[in-house]
Amino acid sequence: MQYINRYIEDNIKKALISNKVVVVLGARRTGKTEILKRIIKVEQEKKMVLNGDDINSHNLFIPVSIENYKINFGTTKLLVIDEAQKINEIGNKLKLLVDNIEGIKILVTGSSAFDIYSKIGEPLTGRKTTFHLYPFSQLEYNNYEDILATKSSLPSRLVLGNYPELIHLPSKEEKHDYLYELANSYLLKDILEFEGIRNADKIRNLLRLIAYQIGQEVSLSELAQNLEIHKDTVARYLDLLSKTFVIFKIEGFSKNLRKEITKMSRWYFYDNGIRNVIINNLIDFDLRNDQGQLWENYLISERIKFQSYTKYRSTNYFWRTYDKQEIDWIEEKDGNLSAYEIKLNEKKKFKAPSAWTQTYPQASYQVITPNNYLQWIT
Repeated sequence: MQYINRYIEDNIKKALISNKVVVVLGARRTGKTEILKRIIKVEQEKKMVLNGDDINSHNLFIPVSIENYKINFGTTKLLVIDEAQKINEIGNKLKLLVDNIEGIKILVTGSSAFDIYSKIGEPLTGRKTTFHLYPFSQLEYNNYEDILATKSSLPSRLVLGNYPELIHLPSKEEKHDYLYELANSYLLKDILEFEGIRNADKIRNLLRLIAYQIGQEVSLSELAQNLEIHKDTVARYLDLLSKTFVIFKIEGFSKNLRKEITKMSRWYFYDNGIRNVIINNLIDFDLRNDQGQLWENYLISERIKFQSYTKYRSTNYFWRTYDKQEIDWIEEKDGNLSAYEIKLNEKKKFKAPSAWTQTYPQASYQVITPNNYLQWIT
């Protein structure tokens, strides 16, 4: 079975230093556990491997005392905890460890940001390095396939996405079955486990509405009306979906014009396959009527991976005016603006909207098509 090296793997190893915590976040089944296994395999120092799903792992942290931790972890050089957010108050417990066990290195993973940010983030300020792991990216495929293989695989990836297990499944039927199981049994599991949510249908229907509005502004009031729930509940559900790495939000950009739209957001899926399972449509790309949406979602999710992995720190927006001039993707970095229009039609000529060029004359503008997309995402 081929293993594709993950882009962040070497950086994780470098970040593993004494009395620091490395946190790897990502959706379920993106390969976090596999990275742990590879790091554990080559680690020569004494190590301990725990799992947040195992009550015995929880018990090692009770009572919460330096004396107990020195007994249980005092000779450990590498402590690894998979699904660490499931251990109650894990952030404070890890803080006690790194502050009092000399030489210990800690590596933890989490598939949910619910407790990771609140229970790990604040207690470990200045003591941790965080990495995000996504489904496979083109950055990672580049080391294993040539340009012809990339181009031939693109239609499939636009529909089925990039979850790692897919490359090991030989048939289309098996890939479809895997994606449906993944969406229903794993990705939605965290959401329904937390916050006392019992109505799975509302979550699925919300995701379905988002899936049909890729590249459009999303109105919370309209979503609430369609779902017959309160607008605040919609906002909470969207927050939960983003914290379990299913979807992410992009805000509207505005600096000068009153007619620029800023109060609504656009939402995208981290993976096209999950988006298509949500709408129950995995037919081939050539037969679809939502090709433009798939192309836009795919490229923007790949750009997010590129930015995260290469530490390209920009603030991302879309831009639209009330008279319907728009640009799909805006990046603001070091005081500079870069505008990108994402188009599937590589033959048609596009130019920047007049309101944009007049208001932001110093900004760059580029159209991303199948001819040049690889340069943008790798």
